[in-house]
Amino acid sequence: MAGTAAISRAKSIINLILRLARVVNADKKASDWIKVVFTADYRVSLAEKLIPAADVSEQISTAGTEASGTGNMKFSLNGALTIGTLDGANIEIREAVGPENFHLFGLTTPEVTTLLRDGYDPWVYHARHAEIRRVLDALSAGRFTPEAPETFHWIFEKMLARGERYLHLADFMAYVEAQERLGLDYARPSVWARKAILNTARMGPFSSDRTIREYARDIWNIKSVPPRQAVTRP
Repeated sequence: MAGTAAISRAKSIINLILRLARVVNADKKASDWIKVVFTADYRVSLAEKLIPAADVSEQISTAGTEASGTGNMKFSLNGALTIGTLDGANIEIREAVGPENFHLFGLTTPEVTTLLRDGYDPWVYHARHAEIRRVLDALSAGRFTPEAPETFHWIFEKMLARGERYLHLADFMAYVEAQERLGLDYARPSVWARKAILNTARMGPFSSDRTIREYARDIWNIKSVPPRQAVTRP
């Protein structure tokens, strides 16, 4: 049953993305500047096209959930600037490319732990920030599904559930502010180009060779074998 519920929620979120796309892409003011596109059947062959073309890598998982893995490395290696939390591989990437070339936001893992321990109440953030209310109220009021206003109400309830483990609303305003800083960088092509180049140049340590060496040393506890000398036949 849990698996079925998760699949249902995932399908509902895809539906929300598509509904949001209809609204944004038809907006006369916004559509010249932004489009919402859902790429179905994401796979390696599609990633080969999307990753080199990306300017920004969004790695926005909650700190401590270890949900940012290797995809962010591929984006950074191809010159995309990361906007992300201190989660998973984001931490190593930020150390490698430099904090000034990484758009950080959000709570740290200790802050997440403390907030959950003390009792996270998302309604506090709903009351405090008009931006959060606007987003959640749009979901609750059926802004994207006027024919069935209740369709995405479950997301509204999920985000505002006391103790919601991913603390979405606690990180929301910091995310908005980071996006504003990122936008200022993007408006200065020379600044953006330099940061993109440094992202690529400093990603050398994130190689498969290093990964295999560390697995061999730290996990498998095996030693490397030197290559055999080539045998010269007479």
